[in-house]
Amino acid sequence: MSGLMKLVILVLCSLFFAALVKFLYDYLWRPLRIQQMLNSQGIRGPPYRFIHGNNKEVAKMRQEALSKPMALRHDIFPRVQPHIYTWINKYGKNYLSWDGVRAELVISEPELIKEVLKNSEKAFPKRKLTLFLSKLVGNGLVTVEGEKWVKQRKLGNYAFHGESLKNMTPAVIASVETMLEMWRGYVGKEIELFQEFRLLTSEVISRTAFGSSYLEGQKIFDMLSKLAIILHRNLFKTRIPWISKLWKPADILESEELANEIQGCVMKMIKKREDRVVNGEADSFGNDFLGLLVNAYHDLDDKNMLSLGDLVDECKTFYLAGQDTVNSLLAWTVFLLAIHGDWQEKARREVIEIFGNQNPHPESIVKLKIMTMIINETLRLYGPANGLMRKVGREVQIGKLVLPANIDLYVANVVPQHDPQLWGDDVHLFKPERFAEGIAKATKYNAAAFCPFGIGPRSCVGMSFATMETKIALSMILQRYTISLSPAYVHSPISVITIQPEHGIQVILKSLHSNV
Repeated sequence: MSGLMKLVILVLCSLFFAALVKFLYDYLWRPLRIQQMLNSQGIRGPPYRFIHGNNKEVAKMRQEALSKPMALRHDIFPRVQPHIYTWINKYGKNYLSWDGVRAELVISEPELIKEVLKNSEKAFPKRKLTLFLSKLVGNGLVTVEGEKWVKQRKLGNYAFHGESLKNMTPAVIASVETMLEMWRGYVGKEIELFQEFRLLTSEVISRTAFGSSYLEGQKIFDMLSKLAIILHRNLFKTRIPWISKLWKPADILESEELANEIQGCVMKMIKKREDRVVNGEADSFGNDFLGLLVNAYHDLDDKNMLSLGDLVDECKTFYLAGQDTVNSLLAWTVFLLAIHGDWQEKARREVIEIFGNQNPHPESIVKLKIMTMIINETLRLYGPANGLMRKVGREVQIGKLVLPANIDLYVANVVPQHDPQLWGDDVHLFKPERFAEGIAKATKYNAAAFCPFGIGPRSCVGMSFATMETKIALSMILQRYTISLSPAYVHSPISVITIQPEHGIQVILKSLHSNV
């Protein structure tokens, strides 16, 4: 054998040995070291399984939970997050689990939740995006970090607060009126609300943020929905990075195609705005959210300028969040009012007392105290977000725990909202009176006991917009109809980005006015 051949074999063997050592380090030694380190501090959890972590166990638990019928009750936690429910009861409120090779510390103690979410030292940044989440929202406000986040948050604050919200009210009212006009044909009949509210919230975010309509944005909404479904079915599948590079499964190929098509649709919207200015049809790109983004894209100051990729990702984020979150909130609120006729009547009396038969006006929306209580209780029981994802950016101490750098955190903010120790033995009952004296009193001044939109600097920028839209829609519905749950309704909450009714929400409408 020639010397050259021996050298080649030696190099190949060395590379193979180095790759094997790295593989064993990443997939065996490091996970076991982290597990031992946290075990020594009293943090237990399901043991690490080679390569797959706990993903197979989680997938099995979720499948079993969804296969069982559910009675009409609001104790949804064991169904929508059965693995977290099971392991909290077995290992304690904070436990260690494994998403493949990645260590994930699940925290549900309110004090630790507050410490993580309110941390101002950048110790707990957003974790690296999974492949499918990057296709869904990219580097939008929900996931971006650092100076980019500051820049994008500033735009979001301007677009969805204060005077901007007031200016959105007519568009929200017009969208609700269009929906209610369609409902005239369903009086005394069954109607499925989740789809109705999906169309409504799509129309509202299209009008208010992007100056278009649902029909114009329909293709984007449909593609985002497909991406969300792909993301959901791949949540607990283990992927080895180098295998994914060599061979792309059908879901990866489809998600890439959908992401490219969405980018093309957004680019057309941007060009339409730019052309109007170039052709002299408009003297600015507009004051809505899309206009602010296009202005930032053309800004000559690097501190304010957005890249084209960031602009597209921000549009995807707000199309998805602006529609999905409010759709879920509206649907579950009306569902609860359909069951609890006494609270439906209380809310209706308040609406009539404040607005009469007139459309809601911004100055008086803040007076809807009973409706605010109802919305808060809905968010407690059926909050849109399951949890918040972070990572440990550097070795840090929270509470009595010392956490190593580069492990993931899952802030299970839904857990305190269903905790009988915080809310009493009636925790699973719909009781809006809990919030009669405000959120602070209801939570005994424990901010992390109720944080459906997060807390701290990265709380949801669209919270005020979501509650405003919900209050306007509910007010206009209650002025016209009483709502009761249809016998056809099957209670089956599932988690797909937000908490959704698997089979829809069927109700019966009864008109309050004889001429309808």
